Amino acid sequence: GMNAAVRAVVRVGIYLGAKVYFVHEGYQGLVDGGENIKEATWESVSMMLQLGGTVIGSARCQDFRTREGRLKAARNLVKQGITNLCVIGGDGSLTGADTFRAEWSSLLAELVKTGGITAEEAKKSNYLNIVGMVGSIDNDFCGTDMTIGTDSALHRIMEIVDAITTTAQSHQRTFVLEVMGRHCGYLALVSALACGAHWVFIPESPPEDDWEDHLCRRLTETRLEGSRLNIIIVAEGAIDKNGQPITSDDIKNLVVKRLGYDTRVTILGHVQRGGTPSAFDRILGSRMGVEAVMALLEGSPDTPACVVSLSGNQAVRLPLMECVQVTKDVTTAMNEGRFEDALKLRGRSFQNNWNVYKLLSHIRPPSTKSGYTLAVLNVGAPAAGMNAAVRSTVRIGLIHGHRMLAVHDGFEGLAFGMVEEISWERVGGWTGLGGSKLGTKRTLPKKYFEEISANINTFGIHGLIIIGGFEAFTGSLELMEGRAKYEELCIPICIIPATVSNNVPGSDFSIGADTALNTITTTCDLIKQSAAGTKRRVFIIETMGGYCGYLATLAGLAGGADAAYIFEENFSIRDLQMNVEHLTEKMKTTVKRGLVLRNERCSENYTTDFIYNLYSEEGKGIFDCRKNVLGHMQQGGTPTPFDRNFGTKMGAKAVAWITGKIKECSRHGRIFANTADSACLLGMRKRSLVFQPLSELKEQTDFEHRLPKEQWWLKLRPILKILAKYSIELDTSEKAHLEHITRKRISLESNI
Repeated sequence: GMNAAVRAVVRVGIYLGAKVYFVHEGYQGLVDGGENIKEATWESVSMMLQLGGTVIGSARCQDFRTREGRLKAARNLVKQGITNLCVIGGDGSLTGADTFRAEWSSLLAELVKTGGITAEEAKKSNYLNIVGMVGSIDNDFCGTDMTIGTDSALHRIMEIVDAITTTAQSHQRTFVLEVMGRHCGYLALVSALACGAHWVFIPESPPEDDWEDHLCRRLTETRLEGSRLNIIIVAEGAIDKNGQPITSDDIKNLVVKRLGYDTRVTILGHVQRGGTPSAFDRILGSRMGVEAVMALLEGSPDTPACVVSLSGNQAVRLPLMECVQVTKDVTTAMNEGRFEDALKLRGRSFQNNWNVYKLLSHIRPPSTKSGYTLAVLNVGAPAAGMNAAVRSTVRIGLIHGHRMLAVHDGFEGLAFGMVEEISWERVGGWTGLGGSKLGTKRTLPKKYFEEISANINTFGIHGLIIIGGFEAFTGSLELMEGRAKYEELCIPICIIPATVSNNVPGSDFSIGADTALNTITTTCDLIKQSAAGTKRRVFIIETMGGYCGYLATLAGLAGGADAAYIFEENFSIRDLQMNVEHLTEKMKTTVKRGLVLRNERCSENYTTDFIYNLYSEEGKGIFDCRKNVLGHMQQGGTPTPFDRNFGTKMGAKAVAWITGKIKECSRHGRIFANTADSACLLGMRKRSLVFQPLSELKEQTDFEHRLPKEQWWLKLRPILKILAKYSIELDTSEKAHLEHITRKRISLESNI
């Protein structure tokens, strides 16, 4: 994802009239100067979005740690007239940048004194602005939800876990996987959640003193339940309560000695750093790059050095040294054995992940039952991650002591009695499966009210958890309307949005959209490669999404498209003409290929064929065209780490909410729920997961086009256009203001 950030900084910088330079080989290049500092051009960053690592190189640098080295670096910058520095790296690199900035005036004074630079030059470069972006696969930097590179590392880990799962199942083996994370257990924890590992060891929260017995008991239990494999994930920095390392070999020897299971260790190592960046990392890198340039150009000698980062899906700016301080505080807390504090300092989402993991891995269903019955169903089209949500719903439900029912084939199955009790073991291994294991249909419930009511009665259902797309939303609204006539429908209902289109109101993201986005992005990469080979070729690609332009827009950002046509942004023949002219100009440069995305329902008349024909006619002699309709491949595939983790957390949260609602609505052993807040949708809004009454969301919906009236991602559209070299007005009204991190971290989300 670093390359995406570099590309965005270069292009937005040039667009805003700045001169942009590459510094090759990190701080070493800054110290050595010469050929390492080169001016960047628009074309010099094309075709780099899909590359892993960093194109401009990076190096650990001892020289920059000395004042001598920093003097050389300052001289090199002054000679080029560079006064703004954008640093992408971990906390070491960012701390170095801050030191450099603090010393700047004294470095210049010394250089003038020794004749390294003239007084005139020193005056021109009298202060240095610094903005940092955090590039680190460990996600170990406090203040930012996701660092650049973390999501891609999770992709690598999950690919390997999925591959190992198949061999482990065949041979009934136990696998111990060691992932990176010397001081931070983020990768280990999220991978464990995403693959349903039986145990995870992380540095922030060492296991209890009798962990050996607990682990062996846990592994034996899962084997007795019929599981053919065990997966244990270890962060390389895992320790016990006394700070002694727990290595993968220790664990292997323990399992072999006590249980005699065939046990293998796999150390993933540097695989995790490489490979193609995921769609999320490319979009994150691009958004952070844009924000960094803004922050630099608005900076003054008084603004503190800041890092741009992501909180929820909001771009934020945080004071660099505050973040570095909190990051150091975590290490101090761990060294002093204050593990509770370490977990708290890691922030809200880390704690949330840890709590869900503990529930799913360490707690067994109680022997005393709650007496309540919950049913779970899928509605709409299949989306990757649905099964992860069903799995966590079922298991967390059982942990709450409920009887859990699985409904096959959506509302239709509820009407025809395709309902069965579902056990803990039944959903084992479901996190990594795409599609919908329960089966899903688009049928709405209205015409089956009689049958559905009868079945709710027959099966004694006290609450419904509906995982699905726009039909899940409209169908649940119908159920609410039916409450007036059918008393059986007066039970709490919770919707978890799951659709590739990401068009459900009340949530910024839905389960399955990330997987679809990665599928489209990967396909665009392959297509761009083919186009680059043939030269002067433009590809027109049709994406799914109904009327919602989310997939087309975000895949456009991640795949480096020249244009993305969507329903939400009207376009006319003049716009099409402008795009053709734009591509004609582009063919005169060194980048001789084009990529245009079109959402399937963006226009009734400007169809994919129409646009293809128009481009082919207008581009005659300059470029030729090909078209590609991606179709249902976007609904399939193995769910991405994001969708597995998101589905797992949403399921856990939904069950906790519905359990509370059922208790709230019981009177003398009967459940009666017909208030607005007893039918909610669980959505991710900006920075948190929130439950919103369906009746409120109804007002925010355009039912004709199956869309929310307001969509957050539309403000990413200008970035797409600027990165494709259109001169448009960049509306920066949604500026990220400098926030403080120290106070914010302490207010923690209530327990799950």
